[in-house]
Amino acid sequence: MLYARLYTGTLMNQFVLNLFDATHEQRITGVTSFIGEDSSGCFGVQPNHARFMTILVFGLARFRLGTEDWQYLALPGAVVYFNKNELTISTRHFLIDTDLERISTLLEQQLITEEENLRSTRESLHRMEQAMLKRMLTLKRKTVWQS
Repeated sequence: MLYARLYTGTLMNQFVLNLFDATHEQRITGVTSFIGEDSSGCFGVQPNHARFMTILVFGLARFRLGTEDWQYLALPGAVVYFNKNELTISTRHFLIDTDLERISTLLEQQLITEEENLRSTRESLHRMEQAMLKRMLTLKRKTVWQS
């Protein structure tokens, strides 16, 4: 688990959250706290945290602006990098919402869609393999017949 560590001599109590996905980017200033989960478990980032990098698992992260309510960030995994009071998150797609139930539903729908796409891709690959094997057998028979 990672803990917030302060740089000596720095008085800032906010950081910037940069979000990047395949189609857009978003810069959020005034972030006071971020909580995410990687393969080792949950971790938190506060202003002036030491530089680090990790991979978020599929699911929900959350962040807070000042003393406002938590905002939830749904993503299908991501690369996270914190340096010089900027937290950068790169992912295929992300959703932000203040309503935990609504974003949880959206995340569940996204997971189902990704699973269906993966199943479809696997089926397509299987059909391609079968067609290729059939074609190779046909070519082998022609070669044996001609010799």
